[in-house]
Formats: sequence, structure tokens, C-alpha cells
Amino acid sequence: MEYKRIKPKKIYEEVAEALLESIKKGELKPGDRLNSVQQLAENFDVGRSAIREALSALRAMGLLEMKQGEGTFVRQFNPDMLSLPITSAVLMNKQDINHLLEVRKVLEVGAVRAAALRRTQHDLDAMHASLEQMKNAFGNKELGEKADFAFHLSIAQASQNPLLVKLMNNVSEMMIETMRETRRIWLYAEHTTAERIYLEHQQIYEAILTQDSNQAQEYMMTHLGNVEQVLMKYIK
Repeated sequence: MEYKRIKPKKIYEEVAEALLESIKKGELKPGDRLNSVQQLAENFDVGRSAIREALSALRAMGLLEMKQGEGTFVRQFNPDMLSLPITSAVLMNKQDINHLLEVRKVLEVGAVRAAALRRTQHDLDAMHASLEQMKNAFGNKELGEKADFAFHLSIAQASQNPLLVKLMNNVSEMMIETMRETRRIWLYAEHTTAERIYLEHQQIYEAILTQDSNQAQEYMMTHLGNVEQVLMKYIK
């Protein structure tokens, strides 16, 4: 007899489900303002990052909205959205994903060109270390996700432009989430494996190593195009 593997829930999923249950029961009603991230973290006895991830998932489901300077509020919602799994919810807002991918293309294709022209040996060592972690993480999804983001961030750092690094960090939370889902989808696709993801990053690294800025941009655009194709197909 085959048994279904039980996947342990992440903390943010538990927080999101608890808030979702409160919305279902009417304890949190449309128009209600949620407590601050700090207060919610204290209430749930979890880290603020878990609260932010939970709120991002519920915003993607259309259940919450953030008003600048005011806080996060419960929205009027479509009851059908309540049946969506929390783990998929972060990718349900197609417009947000399109915007993020557009930002990544603008930032990272430019960053990789600058990195190819300005990288130092220290930058190359950081990229290579991330690649090695990615290679050694085959079968370890969480480690693979961290190595993936670390590689992209090291490219931004190699640009020697601190504002670019800051911009990357500003979108890091959403980038990490989409990387997580992209890798999950890719790894379960019929003809793709973790090796493919690694090889795409390896190509980018080698172009930076040889200071071929045009090739580096081409490889980065191809990689981000593949990410877009996977995510858009998943959302549909």
C-alpha cells in the first residue's frame, strides 16, 4: 500500500489559515483593520517574517488590502477564493506576478551587464559558492531556494551599485516566494529537473566570469523568460 507523504506546514501557512478561519467565521469582517505586524507577531508568538508572508498570501487571495499609512484591512471578497490552498494563493494574483517579473527583467538584466563589467574576485567567489550550494541542494528544496536567491543577489552586489542592491532587497520577499513556487513546479514537470535550474544559473555565472556582458544579459533574459512561462502556465 502506498501512503501519501505528509508535508509539514510552515509557520506562515498556519498563521494564514488561522486568519482565514477568522474571516470565514465572521470574526474579521470586511472593513476591519488588522493589528500591526508587530502586534500580530506577538499574538501568534511567531516572527514578523511569518506574519508578512501570511498577509501576502491573503492579499493574493483578495481577502486583504493594504492602505498606505493606514494598515491592512479585510476586503469584500469572493467566497470562492476561500477554497484556494494557502500555498498556491501567493501566485493567484496574476497582475502582481506580471509586475514582479517585469521589475526583475528591468533590474536583473541591467544588473547582470554591470556585474559582468565590474565584478571582483570576491563577487565571483560569492556567486560560485551559491552555485555550489544549489548543486548540493538537489533534493533539498529549502536550501535550493535560499541558494537561488543568494545567487541573484550576489549578481546585484557585483554591479557595485548599492541602490540596485537596495531595490533587489525591497522586492526580495516576493522574489523568494515566486522562486519557491517556480522551483516546485519545475521540479515536478515531466522533462525538467533541478539540474536544469542549476545549469541556467551556471551559464549566467560563466558569462560574468568571462566578462561577456551581452551573453550574460541574454542568459539572464532566457532564464527569467523560462520563469515567466512556468508561472503563467501555472496561474492559468
